[in-house]
Amino acid sequence: MKNHLKQEGKFTYLEEGEGTPIVILHGLMGGLSNFDGVVNFFPSKGYKVLIPELPLYSMSLLKTSVATFAKYLKEFIEFKGFEEVILLGNSLGGHIALVATKLYPSLIKGLVITGSSGLYENAMGESYPRRGDYEFIRKKAQNVFYDPEVATKEIVDEVYETVSDRNKLVKTLAIAKSAIRHNMAKDLPKMLTPTCIIWGKNDNVTPPEVAEDFDRLLPDSDLYWIDKCGHAAMMEHPEEFNALLHAWLEKRQF
Repeated sequence: MKNHLKQEGKFTYLEEGEGTPIVILHGLMGGLSNFDGVVNFFPSKGYKVLIPELPLYSMSLLKTSVATFAKYLKEFIEFKGFEEVILLGNSLGGHIALVATKLYPSLIKGLVITGSSGLYENAMGESYPRRGDYEFIRKKAQNVFYDPEVATKEIVDEVYETVSDRNKLVKTLAIAKSAIRHNMAKDLPKMLTPTCIIWGKNDNVTPPEVAEDFDRLLPDSDLYWIDKCGHAAMMEHPEEFNALLHAWLEKRQF
């Protein structure tokens, strides 16, 4: 995955395919490779898929907030010269996508959220582990998925490394606090952007009722469920996720 990354100006990103741009926002603990299934599928269907690396750990602490990342996303869209994009976000990435859609609606043609924070305060995982407790982190990582086997050693190691790095841990907690403060409940009824909500029926991090709340509060949303699926549907069930998303994009003529 890494070898495809482009670096231009202040942006590092992955880009595949040609056509309508789908911009993907990764979560707090999620690498860009979480979206391999999406990246491998949509370019052949007439979409350009882009995943910018969010500056989660490189912003100054004062600027480490959901709104700052939404602004960074807007700058990326403008830098690429796109008039309109489809946004797809998982977990914290979904929250950033929601804030960006609220702030810059003219840039966002459609919004896709899966396991998004933004309504439910526990979304970021309330108890950050004592540093160095690998077993605790392994259990936390497994809890993200319906099938604990999906939490490979590589995934657990990546999370472990993040929380073992003091600077990253401080930023992680700042982002989590910002996400809790930035609750979207009052904003959602005013957001008219067509939204596709794809949710794991067995999501322990942002439970199914969170998806139902998003669907109820957003004026123009469609909600789809994936069974035997946790917090990262596009990783755990990539084929089903892609099929649901592709059908929705076709239905909406995007």
